[in-house]
Amino acid sequence: MAGNSGGPWGGGGSSGGGGNRGNNGNGQRPPEGDGPQIPEIDDLVKKGQEQLRVLMGGRGGSGRGGNGKGGGGGPLFTKGTVLIGLVVGAVLWGAASFYTVKPEEQSVELFLGEFSSVGNPGLNFAPWPFVTAEVIPVTREQTEDMGGARGSDDGLMLTGDENVVDIDYQVVWNISDPAKFLFNLRDARQTIRAVSESAMREIIAQSELAPILNRDRGVIAERLQELIQSTMDSYDSGVNIIRVNFDKADPPQDVIAAFRDVQAAAQERDRLQNVADAYANRVLAEARGEAAQVLEEAEAYRAQQINSAMGEASRFSAVLEEYSKAPDVTRKRLYLERMEQVLGDVDKIILDENSTGSGQGVVPYLPLNELRRNSGQESN
Repeated sequence: MAGNSGGPWGGGGSSGGGGNRGNNGNGQRPPEGDGPQIPEIDDLVKKGQEQLRVLMGGRGGSGRGGNGKGGGGGPLFTKGTVLIGLVVGAVLWGAASFYTVKPEEQSVELFLGEFSSVGNPGLNFAPWPFVTAEVIPVTREQTEDMGGARGSDDGLMLTGDENVVDIDYQVVWNISDPAKFLFNLRDARQTIRAVSESAMREIIAQSELAPILNRDRGVIAERLQELIQSTMDSYDSGVNIIRVNFDKADPPQDVIAAFRDVQAAAQERDRLQNVADAYANRVLAEARGEAAQVLEEAEAYRAQQINSAMGEASRFSAVLEEYSKAPDVTRKRLYLERMEQVLGDVDKIILDENSTGSGQGVVPYLPLNELRRNSGQESN
């Protein structure tokens, strides 16, 4: 056992068996004993701490003593450890400085805490620690459920005609300017919810209940989107309102049955009113048509009588003028024309007065005209 005293943990004798066991390298006597001396756990821990201190840029110790000599080899702060430390630091710095932005995102770079620029999609460089970056999703649609959709009474609103309506709607938005969104809004979602609710209550307060329930939902959704967008723009928020989904507009649950009865009665009233209006319009149109027909007939009769009187007067003036020129001829002509008018449509038999004897000049008469008339009526 004595010949193995120069092992790795021994005192370091020069040569031979045991002639120099009395002194170690510093001229001090080792502890008494025959075997090699095992180092303590504290020494191993201290050596590990020294190595770590050197890698972190500190100054190494000298083993147990304080003069940096003897006991455990050369200095730990070497060129290799420095190079390793620089490489590790460069890798860590690069990992903290380079970042990636996805196509649906944008980044906001801050130089010493103040806005510097907006990063584009792809690989970006922000030298840490002077420049930091905040990555924000700008094209992703975000939805705010408003009204009574969550089982609350937030959707109960008062209309302009003093009725209560329960409304559910959604506000869909995204980010148009990440810098404004990051610096001008403390709580974006809460701000959008407050503005949306205020705008909807303003619109509902200016509307009546029936149009809200029936035909004006699209109009209200458009007005709501415009009002929310203008309000958020006034805040310089960098928020874009994509659309508003008007999901439901109903009376409150407690009175919905009675409200439906009222609506049914109102619809029946409107139906009867429409039937009455149609009948009134039809009768009025017929009366107006008959009145117009009577007026036209009266006007035609008046014009006929006037024209007939004027024609008779003109004819009389013409006859008078001819009568003054030839009275006998005119008188006889007037007589013949009048007799023609009187006897023209009368069935008659003319007898010659110059015939001698009673009945001698009368020829037996066959009523051919009556036969012809009777045959015509039978054919009809």
